Amino acid sequence: MFGFELDKHSDQHAFDTVPVFDFLVIGAGPAGLNAALYASRKGMVTGVIGSVGGQLHNTTSVDNYLGFPLIGGKEMSDRFFDHLSTLDVPVLTDRKVTSLTRVDGLFLAKTDDGKTRKAKTVLIATGGSSRTLGVPGEETYRNKGVSYCTTCDAPFFKDKDVIVAGGGNSAAEAVIDLVPWAKTITVVHRSQWRADGILLEKHKEIPNLTVHLQTQILSIDGKEKMTGVTVLDRRANSVMTIKADGIFIEIGTVPNSTLVRDLVETDLVGQIITDKNQMTSVPGLFAAGDVTDQPHKQIIISVAEGAKAALAAHTYLIHQTKEGHHATTVER
Repeated sequence: MFGFELDKHSDQHAFDTVPVFDFLVIGAGPAGLNAALYASRKGMVTGVIGSVGGQLHNTTSVDNYLGFPLIGGKEMSDRFFDHLSTLDVPVLTDRKVTSLTRVDGLFLAKTDDGKTRKAKTVLIATGGSSRTLGVPGEETYRNKGVSYCTTCDAPFFKDKDVIVAGGGNSAAEAVIDLVPWAKTITVVHRSQWRADGILLEKHKEIPNLTVHLQTQILSIDGKEKMTGVTVLDRRANSVMTIKADGIFIEIGTVPNSTLVRDLVETDLVGQIITDKNQMTSVPGLFAAGDVTDQPHKQIIISVAEGAKAALAAHTYLIHQTKEGHHATTVER
């Protein structure tokens, strides 16, 4: 273990010259890139498959990552990747893993070019996708008033009029997060509140809060930036416009866990369940970042989980080497 020299040619060539990876990372967002960094520094033969950056490329600015005040999402992604590149870790950015199986203690990752890569341990760091409203203007004004992360972007809306779309706990918490920043907050939800009562009690103390329930967002409007939304008041059966500088769409995320849903234990919404060391229900298979069941979807948490997973995988392999065999094959 750990003694194989990677060929320092193209990433594709490097992948093809490695018979078995110690640690294969599926996903190249913050969790995956940091995991690869830590694994490589531990001497593990490491490879990464995925599109570099993940959701960072959908983020205009980041201002809550220690040491990186107000940095662009793509710039942060580039810095992460440049750091990893100093260690000559091969990254396949133009390939997608189409299946992952486990045979005789090894993981077999088949990619869309028909090739199969073998690995002793694997990290699933495929992230998640924000659940969207699917209305006209949503994509047009993404990062131009449309946001999916109050924790990330609330400070950018200081003294602005904002809308929160949603009726669950994430929406209720978003309202509270916006209080120190926004001039006015308007909640728009197509049904009734589903949030916990303790959160809604706190809303009663917010003087600049307006709530429109049974109200459906029909479109997000604007010119160069978002200027408001057009909504249907279902109770009055009337259409109206709500002016706003921004909207926080807080209706949950969709974990990108389809690849392993038949292999590992997940929760009701498909998030991968992990232990304290980021290991899944399958020995040697780890998960980190937004694809897992950890509740706080933040860059810094994903990065930390990637490091935990790599260190845990290193320990796992050492124990397997001492025992003289791979972990027991799990059939699912």
